[in-house]
Amino acid sequence: MTSTNTVTQRAGATWMIMALACASQFMVILDASIVNVALPSIRGELGFTPTGLPWVVNGYLLTFAGFMLLGGRAADLLGHRRMLTAGLFLFAASSLAGGLATAPEILVAARVAQGVGAAMLAPATLAVINTCFTEGHARARAFGAWSAAGGVGGMAGAVAGGAITTGLSWRWVFLINVPIGAALIVMAMISLAGTRTGRWESLDLTGAVTGTAGLAALIYGVMQSADHGWTSVPVAGPVVAGLLLLVVFIVAEARFARRPMMPLRLFRIRGVAVGNGMLLLFGGIAIAMWYFTSLLLQNVLGYSALQAGLGQTPAAVTFVAIARLAAALLPRTGVRPLVLSGCGCFVTGFGWLAQAPADSGYVAAVLGPTLIIAVGIGLTFPTLMAAATADVPEGDAGTIGGLANTASQAGGSLGLAVLAPAAGARAAMEAGGSSPAAALAAGYDLVFLMAAGLGLAIALVSFLLPRHRRA
Repeated sequence: MTSTNTVTQRAGATWMIMALACASQFMVILDASIVNVALPSIRGELGFTPTGLPWVVNGYLLTFAGFMLLGGRAADLLGHRRMLTAGLFLFAASSLAGGLATAPEILVAARVAQGVGAAMLAPATLAVINTCFTEGHARARAFGAWSAAGGVGGMAGAVAGGAITTGLSWRWVFLINVPIGAALIVMAMISLAGTRTGRWESLDLTGAVTGTAGLAALIYGVMQSADHGWTSVPVAGPVVAGLLLLVVFIVAEARFARRPMMPLRLFRIRGVAVGNGMLLLFGGIAIAMWYFTSLLLQNVLGYSALQAGLGQTPAAVTFVAIARLAAALLPRTGVRPLVLSGCGCFVTGFGWLAQAPADSGYVAAVLGPTLIIAVGIGLTFPTLMAAATADVPEGDAGTIGGLANTASQAGGSLGLAVLAPAAGARAAMEAGGSSPAAALAAGYDLVFLMAAGLGLAIALVSFLLPRHRRA
């Protein structure tokens, strides 16, 4: 009887850990998009300037992506439980500050702090899954659920932001995180009790400074490309500085660091190297799907932001269902068959999106192809995350979690920086001989064709994985 009770308690704690990781990932990704719909209300009440308002979004994204490598290494050194609870506390506290903000500077500072909290959280959630779920089927299910939670968080942003802003106030977009964060902290203290507490080694200060500053500068420069040309000082300056800092980071990690923040030996694991390369490419796929189809719905079909979010909901539901299916299939099929199937969906779905006439309506022009693309995302994203973090020593789980998240986020930033100007240039070419909506549609068509090309590139890179690799 005692043995049965012990097994039941362990099973309950294990699935509580998965719920904790999924809820934390959902909250982190949700906050990247939930404020978008609330921006007009925030601008009106706090008096943001046109150039200052985007930093309500960019302040979060910049520190989130820039600090993830550091957050992942800190999780390995200080312990996953400590980093997860500290990240939750910072995230909730900065959400409270954002919700109570009385000036633009306070809200932007709160969003920057939120991004740091998210950078502590995201790698820790991956590390917890990687170390607590070691059996093949359980690990695959956990990665499927974690990926689905992030996907739903990204898609729920527009709907939740619109509903909260309309029904309550823009301040509750932030304040809602406070009770949720408090509940997750309690869950973390209970479910992660007795887990490994870290190694208490000294942090690689040179690597931490050069790696974090290099990533932040590079991402900042890429963000600026939306408003300035690639050869302009606001873009080229940070990008060049970031690349130089990253070169210094790699040299320091390879030759001088006694305990490197990013052990380069991990890239000898083929799944780590190839998986992260595919995640970098996948970031552009995700941007093309969720960001540009939202613009298509609003700017071409005339939907509101809330209606656009609802219009993408069927694809989000499909993604969740397929991610769970991929989790069940992964231990049996291995990585490559799922990735190739997903890439086939990308080529088909984006090709359909690029060719469908805008005046054919939502069902034919958007719903059909986005459901196919969502199947592809459901098959590939959890599979790539599992591949990029497999076969890693337990003591490096947080580091690899930070690297995988950074690759995906950086791929999205780079993808947006490349795809948005391409769409704008194509729309400008078409502007003289067609309506504004038709010109924009032509720009989005080019983006979708480029995304289909990214799908082909991921398929080709997947052949570098071991032939019978299983996550």
